[in-house]
Parts: sequence; C-alpha cells; structure tokens
Amino acid sequence: MASSFLPAGATTGDSGGELSSRDDSGEVEFPHSPETEESSCLAELFEKAAAHLQGLIHVASREQLLYLYARYKQVKVGNCNTPKPSFFDFEGKQKWEAWKALGDSSPSQAMQEYIAVVRKLDPGWNPQVPEKKGKEINTGFGGPVISSLYHEETIREEDKNIFDYCRENNIDHITKAIKSKNVDVNVKDEEDNEGQTALHYASACEFLDIVELLLQSGADPTLRDQDGCLPEEVTGCKTVSLVLQRHTTGKP
Repeated sequence: MASSFLPAGATTGDSGGELSSRDDSGEVEFPHSPETEESSCLAELFEKAAAHLQGLIHVASREQLLYLYARYKQVKVGNCNTPKPSFFDFEGKQKWEAWKALGDSSPSQAMQEYIAVVRKLDPGWNPQVPEKKGKEINTGFGGPVISSLYHEETIREEDKNIFDYCRENNIDHITKAIKSKNVDVNVKDEEDNEGQTALHYASACEFLDIVELLLQSGADPTLRDQDGCLPEEVTGCKTVSLVLQRHTTGKP
C-alpha cells in the first residue's frame, strides 16, 4: 500500500516558491509540515509497539491478539482484500473476520488503537528504551508474534473454551467441562460469525470420539449454523456422518 506516513511528494516543476526552495547546491528542499512530522512519529511509535509486543504474548488474551492482528494488517496492507478462508481453517477464518470488521478504518486510527493496547498490556513500557536483542521477531503474516496467534502454546489455559478443546481433540478437557455442568454442549460460538456448535467443530475435524461424547451428552445434531448446515454436512468422514445420521433419525 502507498505509504501514508512519509512526507508527501511534490512536483519538480514551477511551484511558485510555495512548496519548494533551492539552496546553493541546486537541490530542492521540501518543508516538513507539523502533520507530516506527527504522522512520522506515529508510524515510528507503532513499529516500536509491534516489536515490544514480542515480549507480551504471555499476558495478552486471545481477543487482544486478534484485535492487534487486525490493526497490524490494516496498517501494513489496508482494507481486507483477501477471500474468506475455508470452514476448516479456524485460525485463518477468525483472523480474517477480525481484519474485515475494520472496514475502511484509517491506518492512523489503526496505529493509535494498536499502540493503546500495547500500553495497556505493559503500562510501564518506555518507547525510548531500545528493545532487548536476542529474540528473532517473526515478521511473517500479520507481523511480530501475531502469525502464531492460535498456536496452542500462545493461548492461556484459562482462556480456552469447549470450541478450543474440540479443535485440539482434547477429549479429557471436554469430558471434565461437561461433567462440571459449566458448559452447554449446544451453545453456538459467539466469536464465530457462522454460528457453529461444538458438534460442528468436532464433525468438521473428524474427531469421532468427541462427536460421540457430545451426542451422548445431549448435543443436538439437528442444529444448523448460519449457513444452514447441519454437523453431518460439514464433515468429510463417512463414519462421523453415519453416527450423526443415526442420532438425527433416532434409528440404531
């Protein structure tokens, strides 16, 4: 994307002396407006915040990382310009939705919001102090550390829910959650714009043991997501599909 943070260009033609001046060497000098200097300072502070985030991954929640990821993309790329990832790409789909939700938000606003969250994560952060070297910063998709947003090691255990456990194929934690009666097996993922249940997730991932556990625990195989799909319609596993069909029809 075109850089919004560098001094605006000007033509080398006749400017009437308003936009440029020449020194004795014949080189053209351009004045720096307060707005240009402010934008440059904001861009510099944003880059420092992105680098500082490398050391804050352990204190940031999943929601905060998504928030930061979306604004990083808005600054570096602009408005969301990629197709929505497939149903099976859980990580990519949630990243895309967070970015898409920003709409036409300006890079300046995105930088300010990004910096504000980094300051919230580390109130004592001093941008004037150079970051400690030694860790290689991942500058791939999404920028520093955000490309590993949904790797298991970056999600704190207390932030995980039944949908995360389904994606991880963690039947032990799902069993504990169900036995504790602190989870509704038919609840739809509020962070997922497609309105999927845990049974949708387990079916899509083809985790037969979890599908059977959810069904035995009262999961409803007739619930549809926002696209109108049943759990049996999002799986590519024939065995999972047959199990779901039996529970749907009530036949043994």
